[in-house]
Formats: sequence, structure tokens, C-alpha cells
Amino acid sequence: MKKITLFFLIVFTQSIFSHTKITETEKLTATCKVWGFLKYYHPKVAGGGVDWDKQLLEKLPEIEKIQTQEAFSLILENWIDDLGPIKEIAPIAIPKDVDYFDKNFDLSWIKSNKLFSKKLSNKLKFIENNRFLGEQFYIFGLERVGNIGLKNESNAHPDFTDKNSKLRMVFMFWNVAEYFFPYKYQMDQNWDTTLEKIIPLVLQSENQDDFYLVMKKLTSKLDDSHTDFYLYSSSENVPKLKTYFPADAKIIEEKLVVTEIFADSLAQAEDIKVGDVITKINDKTIKEYILENRDLISASNEPKYLDKLVKKLLISNSDIVKVEFLKNGQYNTKTMTWYDYHDSHRNEFKKGARKKEKFKLLDHNIGYVDMGIITVKNLPDMIATLKDAKAIIFDVRSYPKGTYLEISKFISSKEKNFVVCMVPDLNYPGRFKWNSPRKSGFDSKDNYKGKVIVLVNEKTHSNAEWTAMSFQAAGNTTVIGSQTSGADGNISVFNFKGFRTLFSGIGVFYPDKRETQRIGIVPDIEVKPTIKGIQEGRDEVLDRALLFIETAK
Repeated sequence: MKKITLFFLIVFTQSIFSHTKITETEKLTATCKVWGFLKYYHPKVAGGGVDWDKQLLEKLPEIEKIQTQEAFSLILENWIDDLGPIKEIAPIAIPKDVDYFDKNFDLSWIKSNKLFSKKLSNKLKFIENNRFLGEQFYIFGLERVGNIGLKNESNAHPDFTDKNSKLRMVFMFWNVAEYFFPYKYQMDQNWDTTLEKIIPLVLQSENQDDFYLVMKKLTSKLDDSHTDFYLYSSSENVPKLKTYFPADAKIIEEKLVVTEIFADSLAQAEDIKVGDVITKINDKTIKEYILENRDLISASNEPKYLDKLVKKLLISNSDIVKVEFLKNGQYNTKTMTWYDYHDSHRNEFKKGARKKEKFKLLDHNIGYVDMGIITVKNLPDMIATLKDAKAIIFDVRSYPKGTYLEISKFISSKEKNFVVCMVPDLNYPGRFKWNSPRKSGFDSKDNYKGKVIVLVNEKTHSNAEWTAMSFQAAGNTTVIGSQTSGADGNISVFNFKGFRTLFSGIGVFYPDKRETQRIGIVPDIEVKPTIKGIQEGRDEVLDRALLFIETAK
């Protein structure tokens, strides 16, 4: 009786598997994952022995017609078999000196995907265990730094009238991030879920602009401040004009507050002053802009998201822009003229940078260094001027110019590890391995003996965060300000005919392997600018640093 029951159970299970219909999104999601896995793992495909894009475009129409799980698995099984036999080399020895970081690594879908037959899962697992170990055909690793670049990839526009051509590009980029983005494990939304949600949008896209908007939404889900999406060209319907508000600003309390004037004559003509509060642009509130751009801007954290959004708000495709200001409790709407950055006012936009001092001695024998403009050639003069100061403030609320190592030698008494990185393992895509720690500082008794203060905020991005970490290792450093960008290290850049995008190329951690991505450099003393402080012309972060120097509190 038990044998008969077991027989009918097996038959019933097989019947369900054979006849359960699957959705288009389920099929395409699974196809994307298998196609990408074979691209980097199968010896023939990863070695460049087959036109893998062409094969995908040939298979997708066949896959579209499939209705059941059994038929879906069978077509993938046959696809793999058609690639030819794979030499068995397992087990592959893991080098003893390799320390793996595996929070990104997850090939469990090979066994758990409900669309896959046991036979298909076994074929994929066999390929993992006997994977390609030569020079990858589609990916290369940059020597010494470890981030990746693309090779032998088509950079052409997809055919915007062909859904499969568009899917190919999405599949390509999704798999690049799946296997080589170091912070996949930190995304707010699971990367598989992103794929499931983006596929219907690809199928619905009707033209070039629609499709690249979908690609922008895809890249935004990386939640990485390094990631931006630049369109090289678009349809004739998109305006080419770019005009600019004559000042910089910061979002505080869902308002846009002017922080710096870029073009004096333009600002004077419109009566724009530091501290002015903008509540609407073209009849839309700043809060509305914050909400509607969530899926279009990639950022590691909220402060950097708002910083990136400001750049978008202060650029227009029209030279006439309606701006609502809040002054003295009264709302006033102006119809402003914004100008092209590249017109006759260009020098005014850059004038502010020319006025700034690279370093100076403030009152009470306190040094100040603007890390955004000081260069290596300026350092001997800076050291000579500030070496006897009781404290030096290094302002890293901007992008430094490669000076961190020499300055760290000045402020440190010992050479120390300040950062450790993990990089993609091209012999086991999806896995990352730790590199040796990087050092800064210098063993010296002649180092600077005073207090070291580092100022940070959301503009402390990438190399600026790296710089702050190296200064922290000096041991006599206090970090003051607010959350930084949360995207340290170098970048992997991907150029295509229609767009350019990028993401963080390596994982950056403190020597004890504490994370920096999305978190940033955590201030010892947190200070955030206020609307009132900006209107009063105060730099509240710098003021707090001066107070700390005098009181140690």
C-alpha cells in the first residue's frame, strides 16, 4: 500500500511540475540569472568561444512561447548541452593565502529556483564546481587597485523597437552588478527583487527615452553614492539647453537654502543672497522633488541623496524658471532668467574658487587647510606656516587633490594601517577577497604635535573619506561634522553609446573590517548647519571645531 501511495505521489508531483504555468517575468528573471552565470562560469562562454549575446537573442523568442516549468527547464538544459562537454577539474584548490569576503556570494538559487528541474540544477552546480579559470572574455581586473572593467561588450544602443534587444542590455548590466559590485549585500532592495520589478518596465518601454529611464531606475537601486547615470544622447524631444541657478544650495528641513553665490552679477540682478530660502521651483515644492526622485538618484544615505538632488534642482532645460522664495515669513514668486554655464558668465561661476585660500593661520594660533584646493606642491609652505600651530583644521568638505599621504606623514608619529579593501575574484565570480591593509603616516619624532581636526559632511565623498580615514589613523584626530557620502575607494566605469554609469569598484573598510559604505566616516562630534546659522553667515561646523580646540569639549 505504501509503495502504491508513493508511486501516485511521485506521478502527482511530476504532473504539477509539468503543467504549472509560469509568468513572463518568472521566465525572464530566471533566464537572466542563468545567462549571466554561464557568461562568467561556463568555460566556453567565459573564454569567448561563443557569441553569447547572439545566443540570448535567439533563445528569448523560444523561451517566450514556453508555458510550463518542465519545458522551461528543458530548453535551458539543451542550451547548456549545445555548448559542449565540460572537462571535470573539481575539486578546485583554494589558495591558502586567500581570505574571502562572502556576504555578496550566493548561488543557492541554482538549487532552490522553483522553475528548475533537478537535472538543470545539477548541470549548473557542475559548471560552478568546474568553472572557467582562465582570462575572462568579458571582464578584466585593473592591476593593483582591483576594480573591474568591461571588454568585448557591445556598447551600441539596443533596438528600441525590439524588447529582446532591450532585455539583453538589462541582463548584461544586472549581471555585472550581481557578480562584481562589492556592496550588493547592502542594497535596500534585494537585487533579485529589483530584476523582477524592472523587467515589466523594460517590456513597457516604447522608445529610447523610456528605456534609458528604466536603466536609470535600475542603477539607482545600487544605493551607492558613486553611482550616477549620464545620458550621452537622447531623442529629439528632449531639450538640449542647460541653464543654471547662480548659486549653490543645501536642502534643510525640506527647503532649499542658498549657501554660496557663484555669479555675483547674476545674483545681484535677481537679489539672491546667501541664506535665501527656496520653497518651490516651477510650482513644485522641494518636498515633492524629494519624493519623486527616489527611484532616479543612487545614493548611499539620505544626506548624499539630498546633496545629489540639489544639483538636479539647480539645473534647468529652460532659461525661464519660476522660483518661490520665503523671506521674512512672506512667500514671493520670481520668474527668473537662468543662464548657460558656458556663456559669458562662466568665469563668474568659478570666481569663488579663485578667492579661497589654500591654507591660513586663524586667530589664537589655529591653522586651517582647505583640502579641496591645496595640492602636493603647496604642502611644504603649508607645513612651514602651520607646524607650530596649537591645532590644525583640515576641511575635507570637498574633494581633495591627492594630498592625504604626505599630510598623514606630517601629522603622524608612526606608520599605521588605515584601510583594508576587498576586491572581486575573477576566478570565482561573486566572491571577493581581502587585500593587504594600506598604510599611511611615517615613523618620525618630528611629526606635528598639536590637535588635528577634520571637518566632514555629505560632500566628503570617496577620496575625501579615504583621506579622513588616513588622518584618523594618526591617533590625535577629532572628526567634526555630519554624515559623509558613504562611498569610499575607486570606481568601475561602464561606457555605452547611449549612457555612462559607474559604481564603487572595491570594498573599503577600516583595518578591523568595520564598514564604511553607506555609513561613511562617523563624526566624533556631530554638527549640522541650520537655516539660521547660514543666514547669519556662520559656518557652524567650523565654529564647533574652534570651540572644541579651546575647551576640549
